[in-house]
Amino acid sequence: MCKDANAGSDQIVTNTTMVRVPVSSWRAGFLFIGVLLAMLLALTASADTSDNGTTVLSVDEIADRVDLRPYLRLLEDAQGQLSFDQVRARAEAGDFADLGGAAPNFGFTNATWWVRFTLRNPGDDPLRVTIRQDYPLIDHLDFWSPMKDGGWHLVSTGDRQPFAQRPLNNRQFLFPLEVSAHSEATYYLRFQTDGSLNIGLFAHTSADLFSLTAEEYLALGIYYGGFIVLLVYNLIMFRSLRERAFAYYALYVLSYGLYMSVHNGLSFQFLWPDNPWLANQSLIVLLALSLFGALRFTREILSTAVLCPRADRISFFMELSVLLVLLLGPFLSYRILIVPLALMTVVICAQMMLLCILTLIQGSGPARYYLAAFTALLGGVFTYMGKTFGLLPHNALTQNAFQVGSMIEMVLLSLAIGSRMNEIKQQNSRDALTRIYNRRYFNEQVHSEFQKTIRRSLPLSLMVIDIDHFKRFNDTFGHARGDQVLKVVAQTLFRSVRKPGSVYRYGGEEFVILLPGSEAVDVAVIAERIRKQIERETTDSHQITVSIGFATQVQDRFEDPESLFNAADDALYMAK
Repeated sequence: MCKDANAGSDQIVTNTTMVRVPVSSWRAGFLFIGVLLAMLLALTASADTSDNGTTVLSVDEIADRVDLRPYLRLLEDAQGQLSFDQVRARAEAGDFADLGGAAPNFGFTNATWWVRFTLRNPGDDPLRVTIRQDYPLIDHLDFWSPMKDGGWHLVSTGDRQPFAQRPLNNRQFLFPLEVSAHSEATYYLRFQTDGSLNIGLFAHTSADLFSLTAEEYLALGIYYGGFIVLLVYNLIMFRSLRERAFAYYALYVLSYGLYMSVHNGLSFQFLWPDNPWLANQSLIVLLALSLFGALRFTREILSTAVLCPRADRISFFMELSVLLVLLLGPFLSYRILIVPLALMTVVICAQMMLLCILTLIQGSGPARYYLAAFTALLGGVFTYMGKTFGLLPHNALTQNAFQVGSMIEMVLLSLAIGSRMNEIKQQNSRDALTRIYNRRYFNEQVHSEFQKTIRRSLPLSLMVIDIDHFKRFNDTFGHARGDQVLKVVAQTLFRSVRKPGSVYRYGGEEFVILLPGSEAVDVAVIAERIRKQIERETTDSHQITVSIGFATQVQDRFEDPESLFNAADDALYMAK
């Protein structure tokens, strides 16, 4: 066996001797295939490993980026006490092990993890490559690279160190390297953190890293721009409508947006680069604040106090527990709070989903959109938590699942807010007693329908109904009985009118019906049917009669809606 030094990478030339074996042709075929496969396996093993058995990456083969997981060997330091020299000795003793197909994320662990990998440059020129750790929430990350004089160069970074100590100004950890010509070098990293430990190492060319960074910051700019738009919009809506749901949603958007900026490493880079304590504790505070805002928003927009009071009380106590964490956040260590808060996040998300289902059963309009929104968020939450606790692999999908889910959630929650606004509008346009449209809504609609009539040259009929001798009825039987009569009349009118017609309580015992597209002859029939129906409906409780007048807009007979209404009102008094 000999190596071809002129090849771009190590190649193996094997001298073999053909041996004639007295077997049948098909057995010879199988034997030939077996020998060929063995040669291919030997070729692959020799090309990918160094003399000490470590899988090696040839940097001249990096076209853009390479995931380093197949090339990593790891050592667990359970006590976190090993020095760099001791680790090197352990490496020489073969104590490092490859991943064996496992994901290099270890959830919440007290152990320190050492990583080593080897790069080879078989070419004639030195090559530059940048190593990237894609998970920015690592407390202490040390990187050792060999120097030409035999020593080691140490870079100590992490989010417990000032941001300026990073070799490159980036939200992630970047380590630029130069691999000398015709050389092979081994590098070491030490990972230690109080949070979830995720190892995501990649090797990049300079061009690929530049392109990746530009794309990432553009995507993050769009993502956080969406948060800012939602925040400003909801603050404006709260100021206009004074509806508390908008204020709680604004709190949720602000705190969750800031939380994600900490999670992505942007806050440490741009907001507090010289404050490692704030870079860590702010994650606890902002996550707790976003959970509080989400709970308050959920209870408000779904009206849980009315529709599911028991579950609402449980949510109230959950809010108190989140506020307790929020108050303790600045004073207790990150390690003490992060695991309970991570579990609390899962429980609270499940509780919010339960509230949604309960209110959906009760017929809540916003609950439909809320269910779709939080299904997307929960998918992201559980995916990310699965990665955090080491149940799922650390990759681009699991690392960014929170963000993807939250962005879908924010878009869908805007529909839930729109539904809530429609409910508010409906509440403001409904008469409190009869639950049909009120006079204010009638004034809006009659102008709109009148303009449509002019544009389309279609008839518009307006009917005015008045309960006869209603004051005498109230004086005789009391206002409570009179309110019951108003409800019966309103419901009778509502059932008697088909769309696009609509019924309104104009005031007191007077009602109005708009009938777009109806001719006068049709309205006369409808009016007589309504009059008889009301008499039948109230036969058992002192017979009530009504008087009805109507007018129809045809061929620009009336100049404005007020003239149309006055004509119908005059007809009413003639009917009386």
